[in-house]
Amino acid sequence: MAEPSRKKRKLGIQTQPITANLTHTSKRDRRHENRRWVFSNSDHRDKFVFVSYNILGVENASNHQDLYFDVIPKYMKWEYRRRVIRREIRRYSPSILCFQEVDRFDDLSKMLYNDGFSGVYQARTGEARDGCAIFWKDELFSLVHEDNIEFKRFGLRDNVAQFCVLKMNGNQKQIDDTENLKARSILVGNVHVLFNPSRGDIKLGQIRLFLDKAHTLSQTWGNIPVILGGDLNSMPQSAIYQFIASSELNIQNHERKRISGQICPLDYPRFGSQCSRWSKEELKLATGSEESTYLRHNLKLNSAYYGVPASRLTRDCHGEPLATSFHSKFMGTVDYIWHTDDLVPVKVLETLPIEILKKTRGLPSKMWGSDHLALVCELAFVDDDLRLGPK
Repeated sequence: MAEPSRKKRKLGIQTQPITANLTHTSKRDRRHENRRWVFSNSDHRDKFVFVSYNILGVENASNHQDLYFDVIPKYMKWEYRRRVIRREIRRYSPSILCFQEVDRFDDLSKMLYNDGFSGVYQARTGEARDGCAIFWKDELFSLVHEDNIEFKRFGLRDNVAQFCVLKMNGNQKQIDDTENLKARSILVGNVHVLFNPSRGDIKLGQIRLFLDKAHTLSQTWGNIPVILGGDLNSMPQSAIYQFIASSELNIQNHERKRISGQICPLDYPRFGSQCSRWSKEELKLATGSEESTYLRHNLKLNSAYYGVPASRLTRDCHGEPLATSFHSKFMGTVDYIWHTDDLVPVKVLETLPIEILKKTRGLPSKMWGSDHLALVCELAFVDDDLRLGPK
C-alpha cells in the first residue's frame, strides 16, 4: 500500500520527561514509566493541550477478563483506576479531553468538575453501556454547539461520535489580541469506531460519516479549525489510515477483513493491490452507495504525532506511536489525534517504548489506569499568513 502523501516540515526535537509520580513509587519504577514531551520548532501564542484517551469501560473490563489475567486485580478496580487517571490527567494540564469507553460519566464529571472542567456525554445505542465524553476547561473555553452521530441510524452498529464547537474565552492572560481571541473557535470531534476486525465495511462507514459531519460543522461555523480524537480500531499501516491521511481510497483494492490492519499488530506487511469483491450491501455500508467503490472526504488532516518526529523506540515508519494499547491479546496503535492545517502541533507526549510496555505484562498497571495510553499534544492556532501550505 502506498504511503499517503504528506507536507514536509522541518522540526527540531527536544524532549522533557513527565513521570508518573505516585505515592510510594520507587525511583526505578518512575524511570521505567517515563513519558517524554517532544517539541517541534513551532512558536505560536494561542495554544491549548488536547488529550484523547480510551479509559477502559468498567463493564468492558469485567466482560473480557481474559484480556487482563496478568494484571494484579487491585489495578483493575475502577476506584483505583479512577484515581490513577485523575493524577495522570492533572500532570498534562489539559484544556480539552476526549474520552472513549466511558460508562461512569457521573464519576468522571464530578471528579473533573473539581478540577475546573465541564463536559458532555454521548452514550452508545443498544445494550452497550459505554460511550464518548468531551470535557473542556471552563476558564479557557465555552461550549457554543453540541452535536452527535448515532451510527445505528445508518445501519452501522451501536457506536457513536460526538462533536463540540468550543470558543476561547476572553479572560486568558497569555493572549494579548482580544479581537483575535474572540474569533478563536474550534470543532472537537470524538469517536470510538467498531472493534470487529472483519467488518471493515462498517468501520469505513463510521469514519466516512464522522469526517463528513466534521467538515459540515466546520463550514457551518465559519470554516473553523478541526481537531479529532478517538479510538479508530485501525492500525497506522492500514487502508483506513491511508483514507484519513490522503482524503481518498478505492476500497476495491483492499480486502474487507484486512482494511483496518488489526490482524497484524506490530507487523507491517506490504499490502499489494488485491481485487476483492465487495457485496452491494458492504459497499453501501462503506461508501453510502451500492455502486461506488471510491471514498473521499473534504478535510485536509494531519496527525499530531506525525507532525512532531521522535525516537524509533516509540514510533513506527509512519511516525505514529508503536503502541497505544496493550493487553494479553493485543499490542499496537489504534488511537489518534488528527487536526486541520489551521492548527499546528507544538509538542506531543511520547508513548512508552515497547520493551518497557512488555515489562508491565499488560495494562492497566500501577502507573497507568487503562489498557490504552493517553495521547496528548499541545496545539496552536496558525494565522492565515503563516499556514503551512494551501488549504
